[in-house]
Amino acid sequence: MNDANNVCESSRLKSIAALGQQIWLDNLSRELLDSGELSRWISDDGIAGVTSNPAIFYNAIRTDPAYQAALPALRAAHADAETCFEALVLPDIQRACDLLAPLYSSSQGVAGFVSFEVSPNLAHDVVGTIISAQRLWKAIARPNVMIKIPATQAGIQALEEVIFAGINVNVTLIFSARQGRMVRAAHRRGLQRRIDASLPVDGIASVASVFISRIDAMVDMQLPDSAAMLRGKAAIAAAKIAYRDWQQDTQGAFAPLARAGAQPQLLLWASTGTKNPAYRDVMYVEDLIGNETVNTVPDATLAAFRDHGEARGTTLSDDVAAAESVLSELVAHGIDLEEVGAKLLITGLTQFEEAFVKLLALVE
Repeated sequence: MNDANNVCESSRLKSIAALGQQIWLDNLSRELLDSGELSRWISDDGIAGVTSNPAIFYNAIRTDPAYQAALPALRAAHADAETCFEALVLPDIQRACDLLAPLYSSSQGVAGFVSFEVSPNLAHDVVGTIISAQRLWKAIARPNVMIKIPATQAGIQALEEVIFAGINVNVTLIFSARQGRMVRAAHRRGLQRRIDASLPVDGIASVASVFISRIDAMVDMQLPDSAAMLRGKAAIAAAKIAYRDWQQDTQGAFAPLARAGAQPQLLLWASTGTKNPAYRDVMYVEDLIGNETVNTVPDATLAAFRDHGEARGTTLSDDVAAAESVLSELVAHGIDLEEVGAKLLITGLTQFEEAFVKLLALVE
């Protein structure tokens, strides 16, 4: 490394941690574990967590020889494809949890998590989601696993019950401010019920995963040429307002729970790889740095930031008034971000359902 650059590659990512934000990897495979690459990224780059989803596991199982070699015996041992899939990948979730266990311990349960998702087929099933979350929590049996639940109406109802049960939750597919408010309220209700029942609230972690790049992709298509200056700005502006609202909630409605020992539900930025090649490939990392937040990034974005990303400071708190102005201009051009979010939720659910169907067919 040329000393003139004054920044070594790994410290580009570690400099984000110094600003109070965790970087999680949006990928997991047996190859990442067996090769030692995930372990190196944890050590060298400060990766503080891992997320997974059906699309990630579909690609991993399709391309990873270790999975393909293990499948015949598992097919013979398990009658249905979903059970076979879990038998194949849950040991890798456990291994990743174990790799991150020292960080989980040293951070006192604030970092070092690995996420695994309930079946996408349960997106509108409250009881099924609760039962699945409890089953997966017991099967994985690691204190630093997070069970992923989508922020549908049913998922948000289930969130309250799952938090009340003392299970860590990653609430995923959040696209709108309204979803965010509902998720935070359900999280608080679950914790308050534990307090009312004289149950401990310490050690129960949760993140609210707000999807970023998909918002810009849809808004950009809807903007007329006369509003071209707004393209690529909607998602970051909305995230800055979400962060401000989260800070206000943490200092306000959540404060009594914090005094009882509860951890706030952290904001997590998901879908942070840029979809438009005209945009800077690390913009959704550089412009979304904030204390007590998480950014989960795919391999390509991780490599890009390692190469040329800049941690310029807590950018989430910069130019909030300008972010409000962007949102006002979007309204003036007929863009309703709540409507955009509702459409993106439907699209996201469909994509995960389709990936899950393909995944089970591959396993079967």
